[in-house]
Amino acid sequence: MKGLFKNNYYTALLSVKTFLIIMLLSGVFVVIFDTEPPALLISNYMLLGMIGFPFLSIASLQKECDGNWGIYKLTTPVKRADIVKSHFLSLPLWLFAGIAISGISAALFTALHGYPFSKNTDIFMLFVAGVVISLSMGAIFFPLFYFGSEERTDVYLIISLLCGIGIVAFLTSLLPSSLDTMQTIVYGILILAFTLLTYTLSCLLAIHIYYKKECP
Repeated sequence: MKGLFKNNYYTALLSVKTFLIIMLLSGVFVVIFDTEPPALLISNYMLLGMIGFPFLSIASLQKECDGNWGIYKLTTPVKRADIVKSHFLSLPLWLFAGIAISGISAALFTALHGYPFSKNTDIFMLFVAGVVISLSMGAIFFPLFYFGSEERTDVYLIISLLCGIGIVAFLTSLLPSSLDTMQTIVYGILILAFTLLTYTLSCLLAIHIYYKKECP
């Protein structure tokens, strides 16, 4: 499993490294300049970080397909379940990287310019939205990736991202504006718990699909 994590890391490293530089440079702009409205800029920046890193880590699977590494792995003694688990576990690690960068930038902005949002729970729900979009994207993408044609990875990725955004938009529409702080936090925690459960079930489904896949 350790070797699989290293492979996933180095496969995604080039794209993620470029994105990291972009995030750091744009983060300096976000922190230093107090633009109007500040909440919109901070929200977009944080969501970009929380979604961008997982998105690029998933997109890097196309490199495995192009290099025939995905086919080679099927001929090795490595358990197929471990291959799938390594992908499902790698995505949250990149998500945490995005959360860390986004959170630090938001904290620095708040320290310099004050809290940019209208409600105390807005920042929490923004993190919830980023996590839900990223994990939902992975939960939809991986079963499609293992079931379908590897040549359609880009299509699966776009579909998964749009579905993740759609899920958050739908859940947001269900959130009553009359909720107090504690009720909003409980609502967010329940959404996170349901998303984690869905992500876990998706992992089990992807493992089942990959077991059924014939070795070329």
